[in-house]
Amino acid sequence: MSYFLRMIFRAALLIVPCVLLASMPAAACELCAIYGAATARGENSSGFVLTLSEQFVAKDDPQYDGEPYKYSTDFVNSSYTHIVPTYNFTERFGVSLNLPVIHRNFKRQYVTFSTSGTTFGTEKDTETGIGDMALALRYTLFKKQEMEWGVNINLLGGVKFPTGDDSRLQEEVDQVKIYNQVVGPGHFHDVLGVSVSGVHQSDLTLGSGSYDGIFGLTLNSRYNRYYFNAQAQYYLRTEGDSGYEYGDEMIFSGGPGVYLWLGKEGTFSVGANVVYDSEARATLFGLKSNSTGMTAWYAGPQVALTLGRHFSIQGGVDLPISITNNGFQNVPSYRAYGGITWRF
Repeated sequence: MSYFLRMIFRAALLIVPCVLLASMPAAACELCAIYGAATARGENSSGFVLTLSEQFVAKDDPQYDGEPYKYSTDFVNSSYTHIVPTYNFTERFGVSLNLPVIHRNFKRQYVTFSTSGTTFGTEKDTETGIGDMALALRYTLFKKQEMEWGVNINLLGGVKFPTGDDSRLQEEVDQVKIYNQVVGPGHFHDVLGVSVSGVHQSDLTLGSGSYDGIFGLTLNSRYNRYYFNAQAQYYLRTEGDSGYEYGDEMIFSGGPGVYLWLGKEGTFSVGANVVYDSEARATLFGLKSNSTGMTAWYAGPQVALTLGRHFSIQGGVDLPISITNNGFQNVPSYRAYGGITWRF
């Protein structure tokens, strides 16, 4: 797809929902894309469903141990386009496939170690390609819809496959090996600790090279025109082909809202969303990295629009309230989301 067409596609999926003040809860998360707009009305239905969603994450705020670092202009802006076909065998049971297409635009300072010396430089480039696919199952634990109230609880679980290119992770691992040859083994935390940029190879890779478990629990509840939605997600990481292992990640999100329009023809709701996102430190050669892992709080507006029983749309912005990170990292200044779903 050409750059011009990709920008139009991104605008259609992102800018339009943002005008409606909508949002999805977490960045680049498989279950967010899979669950997404398909349950905007708190309902499940049998049959085929197709969701297209866009997530944009701007990591242009460098921090060192949770404090702003003003001496760096490095950044990485990531666009995640999720193509999510879903087939619901019944109202209670369905299966979804998430195919992410990733585009990153970045600038970073780097240091390269070799047996002959150390080289410093600047890299400004883009990365585009398919990310790691995920397959997830949904089972409705409880569903009750009445005229004045409704509750819908779903359990999700699945696996993420190493379909994305993880060559940048391999480059990072190779650098650690060379560094250990010079200073001795057991210094994975040091080689990232002396990084001259908050943008690491692990931030730029398209894939993890690992099979990971994904688990989630979602709640949609409504009383008259008011609602409360919540999600809990857990990502169980394993060691990738390169030997690099991302830290496990836990995400909680949700908040209240109100239906400004609630009828047989469709719905339109406006609400608030709060996100807690905690990612553990990465591991390599049995050592924890001192420049990975963070805990963040976000908040922002959200909206969902449905028309009939076939079409739904949502999107929005998460703004950081508090981000605590380890070592030198670039953290998000904002995260924007949008999604369109069609039920066949």
